[in-house]
Amino acid sequence: MKRFFQPMDKNGSSKKQAISATTDQPPNSAEAAAEGEEAEETKQEKKEPLKFITWNANSLLLRTKNNWPEFSKFVTALDPDVIAIQEVRMPAAGSKDAPKNPGELKDDTSSSRAEKQSLLRALSIPPFGTYQVWWSLSDSKYAGTALLVKKCYQPKKISFSLDQAAKKHELDGRIILAEFESFRFLNTYVPNNGWKEEETSFVRRRKWDKRMLDFVVQQSDKPLIWCGDLNVSHEEIDVSHPDFFSAAKLNGYLPPNKEDRGQPGFTISERRRFGAILKEGKLLDAYRYIHKQKDMDCGFSWSGNPVGKYRGKRMRIDYFLVAEKLKDRIISCQMHGRGIELEGFYGSDHCPVSLELSPSETDLGVS
Repeated sequence: MKRFFQPMDKNGSSKKQAISATTDQPPNSAEAAAEGEEAEETKQEKKEPLKFITWNANSLLLRTKNNWPEFSKFVTALDPDVIAIQEVRMPAAGSKDAPKNPGELKDDTSSSRAEKQSLLRALSIPPFGTYQVWWSLSDSKYAGTALLVKKCYQPKKISFSLDQAAKKHELDGRIILAEFESFRFLNTYVPNNGWKEEETSFVRRRKWDKRMLDFVVQQSDKPLIWCGDLNVSHEEIDVSHPDFFSAAKLNGYLPPNKEDRGQPGFTISERRRFGAILKEGKLLDAYRYIHKQKDMDCGFSWSGNPVGKYRGKRMRIDYFLVAEKLKDRIISCQMHGRGIELEGFYGSDHCPVSLELSPSETDLGVS
């Protein structure tokens, strides 16, 4: 489907008519061409992105070294307007014991400089050279997110915290929030629930979920599109083996509260809180909105290690959550990996997930 349209004149031509400075002189072709390009750029800038990808890369640097040709072909074929990446795993700029800059890649040592150059080189070649990149990084090679937006769809504002007034980045670079003309786009890498009742585990996740609930409830002025590795499988249909994940435990440990037991991401407490966020935030799960039935081949975004007890055990923990008021614009939402051999995962343990929306009435020029 063509994204941009030019008005047709009475003769059926879509070519922009040059306007001369005086009626008795022919238009300057160079000036007319420049005017036409400027007008087209202006038109494009007013349009908004419609095609999106989210992907937990499980180390973006490793993917660029080992899986980039295949992933590049995938991006070229799908041609997304926005690419949201989690688990970048690149450290933030700043020397040891000095304040860090989470919006820049570390390059103060020879090794970090080489890694930065390698990553930026991969992002400069087609198809990625047409995107602008924003980073939110951890102090070490941990977590972190990136957002790539085609240069013709520049956001009005970029934030790196759920508190949009704050200038600081979220701890560990877990959030990038882009505001466009008619919606907000949130890329998150949600903390794993963990296995034990500790400050870095259950408590941290509860606090995160509470903040997310407060955030989505406040998003009343613009629809929200929220994507990323959300580290939760909402319903039994979202895991390959519900009994296995419900009974999972680490080294025999069972949390005192039964609702905290099981595989992180599939505990009753996490799933209940996630449901509350959807309900109170008036959000819908775009994939499940379209795909009602369980798909044992292509219905999961995370897959366990092909070797060992997690072989063939899969979960859907990567999402596009869309404001209910946008549901009629959902064209497709797909997971692009399949099978237990991680086809279409491009070296990660997560596969890309895509969302496509139809143009809004504003984009179509309907008043």
